[in-house]
Amino acid sequence: MGIEEDVRRAVEATGLEYEAMPCDPELADTADFCAHYGVAPEDSANAIVVVGKSDPPVHVCCVVLATTRLDVNKAVRKRLGVRKASFAPPEETSRLTGMTIGGVTPLALPDDLPVWVDTAVMAREQVVIGGGSRSLKLRVSPEVFRRLPNTEVVEGLATA
Repeated sequence: MGIEEDVRRAVEATGLEYEAMPCDPELADTADFCAHYGVAPEDSANAIVVVGKSDPPVHVCCVVLATTRLDVNKAVRKRLGVRKASFAPPEETSRLTGMTIGGVTPLALPDDLPVWVDTAVMAREQVVIGGGSRSLKLRVSPEVFRRLPNTEVVEGLATA
């Protein structure tokens, strides 16, 4: 059983409708995906794993609209309670999530990896998120985030 099946099970467990959107792995990066598949960037949400530099390191998966920037140096760092924070390297993201960059999703994550969702994401009617691999995206209602375990909606997580 692969990560895409785990992700589909996780979204189905929310009880919400969703659309599976197969995509060319070469076009999985947000800008390329949106341009090729006709998805408005403001309706695309990126899941980004951040590592807080502490001993031991702490991690969080943050979800922000593609038209915004994750505020790693202030909002995320302060919430993590660390002096330094940065985007987790691709290898670390893969090790923690079982997913590759371009397909990371807040669905089917390990129980000990919290998910923080920017409030701007919740204001959209629908968002497109990763499907666990570079070959799949999912169009979902933001309500999905309220139904995921270990997930919190955070004001000011991203900046314009």
